[in-house]
Amino acid sequence: MKHVIGILITAVSLFYVNALYSAEYALHGIVDIRASRVDSANQSYLDGGQGKFALADGQHLAVAQAGAQLAVEWDNGLSAHGVINGFYSADDNALGFTEAYLKYRGLPNSAGYRVQSRLGIFYPEISLENNAYAWASKDTLNSSMINSWIGEEIRVLGSEFKVTRLGRMNNDAFDLSLSASAFVNNDPAGALLAWHGWTSSSRQTLWTEKQPLPWFPARGAGGALEGQAAQSDPFLEIDHKVGYHLRAEWLLPGKGEVSFGYYNNRATPYKVVNGQYGWQTQFYHLAAKWRLMKGLTLTAQYLNGNTLMQSELKQDIVNNDYASGFVSLSYQWQAKRWQKKHSTTLRLEDFSVTDNDNTLGDNNNEDGHAVTLNHSYRLAKQWFFSAEVNYIDSHRPARDYTHQSIDLVEKKLQLAVRYFY
Repeated sequence: MKHVIGILITAVSLFYVNALYSAEYALHGIVDIRASRVDSANQSYLDGGQGKFALADGQHLAVAQAGAQLAVEWDNGLSAHGVINGFYSADDNALGFTEAYLKYRGLPNSAGYRVQSRLGIFYPEISLENNAYAWASKDTLNSSMINSWIGEEIRVLGSEFKVTRLGRMNNDAFDLSLSASAFVNNDPAGALLAWHGWTSSSRQTLWTEKQPLPWFPARGAGGALEGQAAQSDPFLEIDHKVGYHLRAEWLLPGKGEVSFGYYNNRATPYKVVNGQYGWQTQFYHLAAKWRLMKGLTLTAQYLNGNTLMQSELKQDIVNNDYASGFVSLSYQWQAKRWQKKHSTTLRLEDFSVTDNDNTLGDNNNEDGHAVTLNHSYRLAKQWFFSAEVNYIDSHRPARDYTHQSIDLVEKKLQLAVRYFY
């Protein structure tokens, strides 16, 4: 598998070199600098704790994201894409690739059908929030819990094929798309969701980056998970089985869209390599975005699934059902005095994990809700100032393993200057 990744990166690099002479290219990105105040009695999940935010309790000044997105396009419909992201704070320092893929976008045929495909490392089409450069979100600073998890554990090395029936060429008001992906390198996905629960941040896991796990008794000497590595490697191939993702989308141009998808990594749940287990992770996702009136947009998303990890004797060690959903309203308006655009977003979330196994010292049950309120002001064409408040109320019994409160309310205030180029 390492050879496949090497060949892919080499091919993309050659395309970039060739692009300097024979193709059009564009470089875009984001620089997001934030001052934050976090109120939490638990350690950040990025430090191996059970807190819901990427930053620990206290005040922080950080580069929340420094992302660069290079696209090279040829006149035959082929293009190459590479995304680099960096994150810097007193507790978190990382820089690397998050996506690298080749894309083909064909012209519609006489029947009004268009074919698209991707090959490489990419995010499956799931999020409606992360619609800016380098997978940033336009409307909020922290992604929803659904898409925070996608950014942390769901990334694939594979291929995607998409067919779109264009309404304008078939006397219909809507477009209809169907897509299918086949992929590898996502077998441990589900471990982080099980062991630190749902989280809220804008932090994306870099390709090949590992993330720390919290301590719990089952990971101790003699526990059922004694052999588990201290860090999870979510983008790893363990059993050489191919997973898949299916998605359908109905789009009414100028009004809104509805999509439905199913993801299954088909991992072997009792296979383990160097302390990294296969997690048989599957989920359905449903999303909708609709323009209610001028300036007012409703976005909603729901995800429901299951993840299973077993011992080498095929006995259930972790068997979790999980679900999360959110509804958000975004209103864009213009103050007459300054003639500048404002945007206000309110997001309400609910989340849960249900532990179905009987493993001692590994209680993964969780439930809670979250509220996010964001206001953004466009300072200039590419400059934005944002203020955001995040509130999370969660019940998680696993916190008792480290003598923390099972019921926890966490708050975060963020002020950000964002530059999109």
